[in-house]
Amino acid sequence: MRPEHAKGKTETTKGNMKMRTSGYIIRAAAALLLLSTAAQAADDKIVIGGAMSLTGVQAPLDTPGVKGAEVAVKYLNDNGGVLGKQVEFINIDGKSDPVTVGNVAVELVDKGANLIMAPCDFDFGSPAGRAAQEAGLVGISTCASDPLYSSWSLGDKQFTLSMWNTTMGAAAADFAFKEKGWKTAYVVTDQFIAYTKSLSKYFVAQYKANGGEVILEDTYTNGDNNFSAQLARLQALGKKPDVIFLSSYGQDIGAIIRALREVGYDAPVLGGDAYDDPAMHAALGEKLGNNVFFVTHTFMTPEAHPDMQKFVDLYTKMHGAAPDTSFVATGWDTVMMMAEAVKAAGSTDGAAVAKALEDGKFKLLTGDLDYGTAEEGHVPNKAAVLVELKGGKPTFLGWRTPETLPAP
Repeated sequence: MRPEHAKGKTETTKGNMKMRTSGYIIRAAAALLLLSTAAQAADDKIVIGGAMSLTGVQAPLDTPGVKGAEVAVKYLNDNGGVLGKQVEFINIDGKSDPVTVGNVAVELVDKGANLIMAPCDFDFGSPAGRAAQEAGLVGISTCASDPLYSSWSLGDKQFTLSMWNTTMGAAAADFAFKEKGWKTAYVVTDQFIAYTKSLSKYFVAQYKANGGEVILEDTYTNGDNNFSAQLARLQALGKKPDVIFLSSYGQDIGAIIRALREVGYDAPVLGGDAYDDPAMHAALGEKLGNNVFFVTHTFMTPEAHPDMQKFVDLYTKMHGAAPDTSFVATGWDTVMMMAEAVKAAGSTDGAAVAKALEDGKFKLLTGDLDYGTAEEGHVPNKAAVLVELKGGKPTFLGWRTPETLPAP
């Protein structure tokens, strides 16, 4: 190659390098500008990340909560937002799988979530709580009721909106023995999750403390769809119980009630908030949906709360139909309580919001709530609602606050 050609090539190469370098600088500057704009946009809003399950066995409890949360976010934004910022709610389906829920919560943190809304159960929701704690964020489950959902297990920034099963089980036991005079009980515990197991545990403890007799404690495995072995053991006793306490989950509740009724066990059936499911009520229908009682979070009429009709009207306007389960109110209350705590804290800082939750007393559709300290597990001091099914339709029996509770 002649020297003049080599020199020309070198100059061309240098020119190309300068152009490429300039391109890199421009692209880098653009990227920094985008990041800066995104950060500024994030600073202009408060993001609530939801890992709620919209599919699978957990969906009947979580989906209503999501819908209630959506109503709350719109209400807040229509009324000026929180701390002068708009609120954004991002939910990614946890698919009723604890691993997915945990991964979703991490993804939400990466997307800039300031607070985390966790599924309505310890087994399904705790991975979201752990991810929130790891990121230094406050996480609130819409309605996990096992005492495992506590600051003891999950960390000092984790809370649940629900009363614990200590309250739910005690309210059921007091209703059965003290109000109804049902002296003997048959107890069935679904071995599905911590919720179903501890609910029976606390019912039995309170029922026996009240003076009741448990004539048989039996177990069931969710999804078996066969209750014949349990019926055989019950029939072998030769006597019928005054009340049947059935702690189960999902559509198995209705299937077990149907099996009991078909062989002549007409005693009242009593359970927890998993019964607050319109699909289960419809499955029992007018014929079998009677003499069934359950403890839950609230009731969707002004009988339960003077502001309930206002919420129902907002919900109906947004979703096109009135709510048919109290789980919608847990979503509304979770968002509204988050907003109140953020206002009190003056920021979304995890430690500050957690302190505001500990120090605050909240007037909610699901009842007045006063949290214990982190050392006390963030115990949710709260009342419960009793509901009766009549002809497959729920009816409000009122609020209950047990005078004593089993130890968690």
